[in-house]
Amino acid sequence: MTDSWKVSLPCTRAEAEALKDDISPLARLDFPPVLMTSEAAGDQWRLDAYFDDEPTAEMLTLLAALVPSAAGTVPEVERVEERDWVTLSQQGLEPIRAGRFFVHTPQHRDSVPPDAIALEIDAGRAFGTGQHETTSGCLIALSRMKDSGAAVSNLLDLGTGTGLLAFAAIRLWPAARAAASDNDPVAIEVSGENAAINGIRLGRARGRLELLVAEGVEHPRLRARTPYDLVVANILASPLIDLAPSVAAAIAPGGRLILAGLLDHQAAALAAAYRRQGMMLTARVDRGEWPTLVMRKRRAKPLARPSRERGFTLPRPAA
Repeated sequence: MTDSWKVSLPCTRAEAEALKDDISPLARLDFPPVLMTSEAAGDQWRLDAYFDDEPTAEMLTLLAALVPSAAGTVPEVERVEERDWVTLSQQGLEPIRAGRFFVHTPQHRDSVPPDAIALEIDAGRAFGTGQHETTSGCLIALSRMKDSGAAVSNLLDLGTGTGLLAFAAIRLWPAARAAASDNDPVAIEVSGENAAINGIRLGRARGRLELLVAEGVEHPRLRARTPYDLVVANILASPLIDLAPSVAAAIAPGGRLILAGLLDHQAAALAAAYRRQGMMLTARVDRGEWPTLVMRKRRAKPLARPSRERGFTLPRPAA
């Protein structure tokens, strides 16, 4: 039996939560490690990363970048008996009920409630499994939009990760045209695998999902599909602010935008960035310290018609 390698670093709770949805630096590796987080003592948490081979200095640097609070800390590196760390990590992921949706790993296929829309996401290479408050907040926002009678015919999941939010939107609006993009080719590969598991057909026609490796909304295919009446963007606050002009321009008047990946103290700045682009905040979903913002693009005011001056008749002079 071969061995694997375990690397441990202290982290904060916020960093541990963020790792559930974003391991993008490590996802670029040919064989990314399996990450497991756990509460240590008090406010301290612990990150354990399991590598198939002895990690290089570059791998350790990428890992340390995920937990800035551990800057200057020497990681603990030890050789351990090889185990199926992916399966172990999946066993720790309980199903999530968020709005109309029930998101689960393969281990919980038999526990789907009869009134739920089930989506299965394998946690093996996942970043965006529904466990994190940013993802579940988006699922709740989508459910509430559907409950309110919103019609969606053209949607985009920007920074899709595992494809989960795109799948959820297609389940709610099955006749819509749909696209999902990410700047990470691994994410698009994973999304394609998850689409097959969930019975989501790929393609450009209505009711199908087009997957694209793209940075922002500047890809020719994404531009060709505009305007969107729904964009979901679960990324991070800073890039969302940078993308505000281009994302808002891609949304049809009256169209909706769901923003997530931000902390509570970042919400005001993010909302302001999109208000400057003609968007208005219409709803908010709070999940711990991770809010989800729902915005809508203002409709253009109709041009005022020129008013006609009323005619009048001069009184006739007396005879």
